[in-house]
Amino acid sequence: MDIALLLFWSTTILGLSHNAEGSLFSIREATVHDIRIALDHNRLTSRELVEFYLKEIRRLNPVLNGVIEVNPDALHLAHKADQDRKAKKPGSMTGLAGIPILLKDNIATKDKLNTTAGSYALLGSVVPQDAGVVKKLRRAGAIILGKASMTEWAGARSSGVPNGWNARRGQSVNPYLKSAYPCGSSTGSAISVAANMVAVTLGTETGGSILCPSSYNSVVGIKPTVGLTSRAGVVPYSPRQDTVGPICRTVSDAVYVLDAIVGFDPDDAVATKKASKYIPHRGYLQFLKSDGLKGKRLGIPRYSLVGFRNSSVLLKAFETHFHVLRKRGAVLVDIVDTASFDTIIISMSNDEFKAVIVEFKLALNAYLKQLITSPVRSLADAIVFNKDHSKLEKIKEYGQDIFEAAEKTNGIGIPERQLLLNLTRASKNGFEKLMKENKLDALVTPISTIVSAISAGGYPGINVPAGYETDGTPYGISFGGLKGSEPKLIEIAYDFEQATKIRKPPPL
Repeated sequence: MDIALLLFWSTTILGLSHNAEGSLFSIREATVHDIRIALDHNRLTSRELVEFYLKEIRRLNPVLNGVIEVNPDALHLAHKADQDRKAKKPGSMTGLAGIPILLKDNIATKDKLNTTAGSYALLGSVVPQDAGVVKKLRRAGAIILGKASMTEWAGARSSGVPNGWNARRGQSVNPYLKSAYPCGSSTGSAISVAANMVAVTLGTETGGSILCPSSYNSVVGIKPTVGLTSRAGVVPYSPRQDTVGPICRTVSDAVYVLDAIVGFDPDDAVATKKASKYIPHRGYLQFLKSDGLKGKRLGIPRYSLVGFRNSSVLLKAFETHFHVLRKRGAVLVDIVDTASFDTIIISMSNDEFKAVIVEFKLALNAYLKQLITSPVRSLADAIVFNKDHSKLEKIKEYGQDIFEAAEKTNGIGIPERQLLLNLTRASKNGFEKLMKENKLDALVTPISTIVSAISAGGYPGINVPAGYETDGTPYGISFGGLKGSEPKLIEIAYDFEQATKIRKPPPL
């Protein structure tokens, strides 16, 4: 083989980095821990890392549409990280220092990147400052590589907008199977990290937007307890339900990111102060335990295992997983009689949507007003913008029915307060009661069906790759728990992941 072609193959396709000593480091599929060791032992530089991911974005993104925009300063930031590490500056050789991350396009950055939630209506807007989580990432030394694509406005514009579609980038594609469901709205974050276009990513979730794309793109997603991570500077949907969390290839990678972004933020003071009590001393990495399943009580709602495409395949696969959980020391509790729980979940779904669209108008108007410059200053402006730019935003094809329904709301009055009270009671009488009566550490469901139980109450969840259907479509297993139960969920998820090691890279 021609030596030039061999070098191209090793550096571009295999993702091997050649350092000054001539040793090799494989970037593709490398974990944060792997990268950390390679950086700190001069087997890899941050510049090489960023160059590799930029090459992969150029190679794969025209098909996958996982990245909406690349940071023009990424290589400069990588060079600075290398210089800081060489000088042994404090914090330059720990955690995420020198490691590239993609942010969902609704997370604000005060740099040359846009923050548009996938819409032309926010293209060119100028944010007043970095989002709270971005400030923490920068302090941790992470390199902001760019913005990940997403379902436009996080699915808040229209019920007709496909998951993973936005006007700026078009339709995102599942890297495992082009025809497979990519899920949303943190679609680009899941796709990009699954396809090795970046080391780690951030997504956001209101009602499934971290857990669902993680499940369908064979990656790990952590939906933190609401308030554990700041939402300041994030284009909002529902402040009562919005949360920011990691989407990564492994549980350990996701925990590295979680450790970097949790904590109090004065710009999201009420929620982050309340949730700060849940943050463990010495962080979350300590819960990556090989015996994390031992003694854990896991609830298995049997209804969640039926009704899916290839349900017989799933049933067989999950029975195998349940055997693994038992073998690792977990106590499985079959939740068979769920009549009252199911009734509460069904009644919640309609109330949840009614509450969210009221909250959306209020929160979005507040976000838009604080922008330094913006093509739109209110939800009403965004509706008009979309009509005026109907070809760009595909209004005739996808519409903007959720936008219009939200605009008709008039804030939080007596009926809305009652609605919110009903949701709080339903969460306590449904999910919390089920967990406490059965003394559960987590509820376990296939794919991301845990979402219906944990969204309205702001509870945490984690998805781990669990297998592939006969056509190659990935699916995950999800674990949900009570507020602040991230340590238990991490122990459970990590032990399951290490015992099964199911995830495989997409056949790109």
